[in-house]
Amino acid sequence: MNIIVAGDGKVGSALVRQLSSDEYNITLIDSNPRVLENTIEQYDVMAVTGNCATMDVLSEAGVEDADLLIAATSEDEINLLCCFTAHGMNPKIKTIARVRNPEYHEQTHKMKDSFGLSFMVNPDFQAAVEIERMLKFPVSLKREYLSNGHFEIIELKIDEKSSLKDVQLKDLNNVIKCSVLVCIVMRDGKAIAPMGDFTIRTGDRVYVTAPIESLSTLLTNLNMVTYKVRRVVVCGGNRISYYLAKRLQKTGVSVEIIEKDYDRCLLLANDLPEASIIHGDAGSQTLWRSEKIDQCDALITMTGLDELNIIISLYGTSNHVPQVITSIGHMFNSNIVNDLELGSVISPKELCSSQIVSYVRAMRNQTGAALSVHPFADSHAEALEFRVDETTMYCGQALKDISLKKGILIAGIKHAVLKQGISTEIPNGNSSFHPGDILIVVVSGNQEIYQLNEIFVS
Repeated sequence: MNIIVAGDGKVGSALVRQLSSDEYNITLIDSNPRVLENTIEQYDVMAVTGNCATMDVLSEAGVEDADLLIAATSEDEINLLCCFTAHGMNPKIKTIARVRNPEYHEQTHKMKDSFGLSFMVNPDFQAAVEIERMLKFPVSLKREYLSNGHFEIIELKIDEKSSLKDVQLKDLNNVIKCSVLVCIVMRDGKAIAPMGDFTIRTGDRVYVTAPIESLSTLLTNLNMVTYKVRRVVVCGGNRISYYLAKRLQKTGVSVEIIEKDYDRCLLLANDLPEASIIHGDAGSQTLWRSEKIDQCDALITMTGLDELNIIISLYGTSNHVPQVITSIGHMFNSNIVNDLELGSVISPKELCSSQIVSYVRAMRNQTGAALSVHPFADSHAEALEFRVDETTMYCGQALKDISLKKGILIAGIKHAVLKQGISTEIPNGNSSFHPGDILIVVVSGNQEIYQLNEIFVS
């Protein structure tokens, strides 16, 4: 598949990193030659310097023979014009545009065909939706929604007070009293696919697969749901803050936004009349005392400066704020970040790139590949969705009689039951799958799985 990525910024670089290992032919366009030089030194991609919205540059990038164009520059207008021009030069090409401006959000959806858009992503809106989900279940550090929300992978950090500490996986059901599956454990920066005799330790990050209906039961039995968020303080008045405040206010949550730029405060006050907009430095201890920030239910840091976000979040956890969410824009050493008391960590660019990668994988479904892919555990593992068909091996056989490759786990089955709708199952040794079912497959390490039959030992 020939893919053109326009824009070598945060999202563009994340896309190149995720797609370059998947046997795609990638051409990267950016107006800054020094940025391109740094990327092509790391990855096997072609590079074109210039304005991605012009016909000459797109032609040089090979748009006439490309299957997909991803426009991810910092300017919404350039992204839309790039897709519009590319579609005019190659009517068969699929196009994806990153559009962030709230003023364009609604109308771009309505005018997708006019712009020649196949798919549109808004990392700020997506990040706001993810943060809202985190606030509904304060103890889960991160959640991945699978199979249209029928399954979830949640990340739980094990501390000294956790009831999962020192529990062997074979005894897990006696503790949580519901159906879940531990698919990956992150320990000392390494992803482990645990067996039944594996013992959970303090400091582990445990990734649990569960049907959506089991999540509340799991958290309740672990004594992890202890309060409801009523007051949220957001440090930084960016687009994510705007989208988040609009969503939270609809549910009756009180939102306070601290912003250092006075003009930005005026805009937010006009667009969010029900929110409290505070002009000041979110890192100021004086402001913390005057606004009683340490008494809020949740603190969200998204100032635009990762270092400042980290410092404010550390201060929030030291003041015992019940829930802290930290936005990270650039790549940090994951071990360093995980060792800090930052609460939940969210990366808007990683969310955006993962959504686009899922779309790219879905394009491959024409040849029977994964329906979608969901990187997790600091990208050390992936959850892939496959549809079982008549060509799938071992249909109808019990899983205990099937040999899977090392580091691969069938973590969920969504059964297509005629007349009865859909049923979900966390599989055991006696489970089986049939044509029409959806399998959730967890792959750890650097393995590349494109077809469902590739997970089996032949």
